Amino acid sequence: MRKKLGAAVVGLAVAGVSLLATGSASSHGYTDQPISRQKLCANGTVTNCGAIQYEPQSVEAPKGFPGAGPADGKICSGAHDDFAQLDGAKAPDGGAWPATKLTGGQAYTFRWQFTARHATTDFEYFITKNGWDDTKPLTRADLEPQPFMTVPYGGQQPPGTVSQQGTIPTQKTGHHMILSVWNIADTGNAFYACSDVSF
Repeated sequence: MRKKLGAAVVGLAVAGVSLLATGSASSHGYTDQPISRQKLCANGTVTNCGAIQYEPQSVEAPKGFPGAGPADGKICSGAHDDFAQLDGAKAPDGGAWPATKLTGGQAYTFRWQFTARHATTDFEYFITKNGWDDTKPLTRADLEPQPFMTVPYGGQQPPGTVSQQGTIPTQKTGHHMILSVWNIADTGNAFYACSDVSF
């Protein structure tokens, strides 16, 4: 009897650890306005994406961008090897990444969807420079050095969906990328989302 009880306790402990690990891995958030690469994979618009199609909310990496965060060339995947398809200049199905059409200077509603709502420092939005090389994975040198919009959140916990009003930068033409960063207040991490846009 004692042996069976011991095995049951060990079994419950293992199950508990598995549940905790799963809960951590399956939480967090992504942008769907402008639609992010991970959301395009999750909704089936882009195929052959691998693991990210099942967990578009999981592109988590150290915060502090651009001084810290994922390495150049691995920004869109958060430097997760399982999500490396997000870093490709071409979509994993071989075509171009679908792009949201924008006009410089227009008012725009940016939107995040959350599966776990963390205390939040702020949201930051970066955009690529004119003349960036879109045939290679995204680097810091490709981006304007300062975010074009920062939305402070004061440590509050967001609701399941957050919409933020902003203005699209002017004097942009052709294909660009917007990098959205959700900075968490009570951990050392942030969540990253790359969105292809076209002017």
